[in-house]
Amino acid sequence: MEDKAAPAFTFGLIADIQYADLKDGYNFHGTRKRYYRNSLLLLRNAIRHWNEEEVKPSFILQLGDIIDGFNSKHGASDKALRKVMDQFSRCSAQVHHVWGNHEFYNFTRSALFSSVLNSEVKGEEERDDRMDQVYAYHFSPAPQFRFVVLDGYDLSIIGREESCEKYSQSFELIKEHNPNEELNQPPGLFPMDGRFVKFNGGFSQDQLDWLDRLLTSADEKREKVTVVSHLPVHPYSTDSICLAWNFDEILPLLQSHKSVVCFMAGHDHDGGYCVDSAGIHHLTVEGVIETPPDCDAFGTVYVYEDKMILRGNGRIKDRVLMYR
Repeated sequence: MEDKAAPAFTFGLIADIQYADLKDGYNFHGTRKRYYRNSLLLLRNAIRHWNEEEVKPSFILQLGDIIDGFNSKHGASDKALRKVMDQFSRCSAQVHHVWGNHEFYNFTRSALFSSVLNSEVKGEEERDDRMDQVYAYHFSPAPQFRFVVLDGYDLSIIGREESCEKYSQSFELIKEHNPNEELNQPPGLFPMDGRFVKFNGGFSQDQLDWLDRLLTSADEKREKVTVVSHLPVHPYSTDSICLAWNFDEILPLLQSHKSVVCFMAGHDHDGGYCVDSAGIHHLTVEGVIETPPDCDAFGTVYVYEDKMILRGNGRIKDRVLMYR
């Protein structure tokens, strides 16, 4: 596990904080305990750790669901976000925020674009008009390395106005597979159809085309690319109920580009990991919200020319991710 050479850079990982100023509760199905207030303390632990590391992280990846949807019902969305961002303001590293379903339970898409959760880095290429109102961007923390943040709720019925074409497209897609009146209740006929629920989403064709062009450029430059989304895209890296709706479209796209070395996601609070047939690592990071008070859920990734080493804390395991 140890590597005596200095890493090219390091970065922090944390997922599904879902803070709310509420007593402990349970998930949608009442089967899993959630520690709403304690999540802020676990975030504080993570930030203290990153600030004290010998090699300071270049940035932090916050993989979505930063505050819980219950905040919206209590009119506390802004206050809860301020509390979490107050903790992040103490971090010496820049934070890249991914948008998950709980972002859209609390805020409109337009509000998110003008909020502190928009960490978009302007790319070198001109912005494609078809990508308007899509939260996707890329950045390069060091030569020959690139990170791509994707919008997993580009297709969604929680992140779009009902008058929007993408809402109609998403509603038709979900109803085609899910006959339930309550669309957060997964359909029961086929296990893989369980992903067609309201709390998931997908990637539009425009976003997939944008990603394809970006990865083609990365292939030509011989870059190593890590792609990031709230939603996992490989069925072996997560419970099928947490998969992106059209994982079967984005997965072969990723596998067709030799530049892609890793896909990182949150959403599944149990976490998950696999290496796919093309040698891409799929890492789903365990959620803070379901981490007991006496534990932790964050990691630091050390990036080298031939691999990434994840040093986990608490529920997150250490891993060595060799590039294909």
